[in-house]
Amino acid sequence: MNRLKLIAYGVTVAVLYGLLFFYEKEAIRLCQQGGWYFLFPVTVAFVFSLFHGTFTGMFWDALGVKARISGKK
Repeated sequence: MNRLKLIAYGVTVAVLYGLLFFYEKEAIRLCQQGGWYFLFPVTVAFVFSLFHGTFTGMFWDALGVKARISGKK
């Protein structure tokens, strides 16, 4: 089940990046409108951070790489 979630998050991240690059000009125009449109890049950054961070964490877990706990030797 974890591998399926890992693949799903990986595909989602790839699709998000693809959509951002494909709609780059529209996204830039939207950000330049001012007003409440400043929330668009903030929202995009949050969504990317959420999905990319989750995918990266699951990826390293699948490889068996764990962070060293400071203070322990």
